[in-house]
Order: sequence, then C-alpha cells, then structure tokens
Amino acid sequence: MFTRRPQSAVPQRVVFDDRVHSASIGTLATAFCVGGVLTLLAFTTARASRSERVAGPADGAPLMRAPLQVVAPVDLQRYVGLWHEQARLPNRFEKNCAGEVTAEYTLLEDGKLQVLNRCTLPDGRLEESLGVARVAPVAGQPGAGRLEVSFAPDWMRWLPLVWGDYWILRLDRDYQVALVGTPDRKYLWVLSRAPRLDDAALEAELDYARSLGFEVDRIERTGK
Repeated sequence: MFTRRPQSAVPQRVVFDDRVHSASIGTLATAFCVGGVLTLLAFTTARASRSERVAGPADGAPLMRAPLQVVAPVDLQRYVGLWHEQARLPNRFEKNCAGEVTAEYTLLEDGKLQVLNRCTLPDGRLEESLGVARVAPVAGQPGAGRLEVSFAPDWMRWLPLVWGDYWILRLDRDYQVALVGTPDRKYLWVLSRAPRLDDAALEAELDYARSLGFEVDRIERTGK
C-alpha cells in the first residue's frame, strides 16, 4: 500500500530569467543551424563522390577510371549527314523504339547542327525528334568532338539543364563509323553510315567501349 506525502501549503516560486533562457535558445538555434549545414555538406560530398565514380568492371583498371577523351579534331562538314544507329545502352528516350533508328545532322549558318532523330515504333510508325547541337569548346583541343544537344523549345535553351552531352569517342578516318557517349558512361551509341554494320566492326566498337568502362554487357542491338 502506497501513502501520499502531504504537500506543502506554501507553493514554490519559479523564477523565469529572460537572459538565461534567451541564451539557451540562442545556443540551441546555433547548434541546430551548424548541425544542419554540416549534414548538408556531408550529404553533398557523398553525392559528388558517388557521381564521380566510374561505372565499370570490378577490377578497376586505371583506364576505366580515367576521364573520357574525345576525338580531335572533328570536321563537322564531314560529320553531317545521315547516321544509322547500330547499338545503344538502354535509355528512356528510345524505350519505344523497336526498329530502325537514324540521326541526321545538318550544319546551320551559326555553326550549330540541326539534329533530326527518327525511330520506328512497334506498330511501324516513325517517331521524330528535332533538336540542335552546339560545340562545347575544349581548352587546347580546337575542333574537339565534344558537343551538347538539346531537344527543348527555343525559349528554354538558355537553361544549362536542357543540354545533354554528346561526346564523339571514336571516329574512323572515312567518317563511316562513330562511337558516341557521355562522360558519366550512362549513355552510349554506335553509329554508322551503312544501314547495317558487319558484326566484326560492331564488336570492335563495343570492345573499345568496354575498355573505357562502359557496361557493354547491357548493350541493345538496334532493331533486335
């Protein structure tokens, strides 16, 4: 059985010191802000570290961790024209393409390229995307094959985020076969002037892409 102690008849006074409480609140607010900044900094650093990691085989060969190099110089006058896609890494832009895919480039008066992409849908219809490409200068490498492409409306093209990388990683002397990718190694295309590239030539391009750290095992053959 529990007994209750008698309460004092005289209530105790609680003294509220504005200066003490204000100082405590200020200290807590400062600690909260500093902690938030440090947490955000740690998150940003970790995210940047993850984004800098190169996707590739587990052996981590030095070449696979190195930044990608582009072909230089590239003569855009010779590069323009019709290209047939032979293979690609899966991407959301072409998830509905079931047949032939082409890219046609036209040189514009301002030095940019008009880009017209076409792909065949499962029902046989053609889907088209019209965009523009511009040269992204590389210090010390005039005419380097580093481009940026946008399919956004004209009024949105001042925004950096509507431009995507288009790096020419390999190009034969006759401008008949090209390997195009992005520096994060998430996107890759094998292009050729001929509608169908022979298997040996295609494998040579894919082997080179593999040596650069691209996940060639995930490659999709166009139209298959």
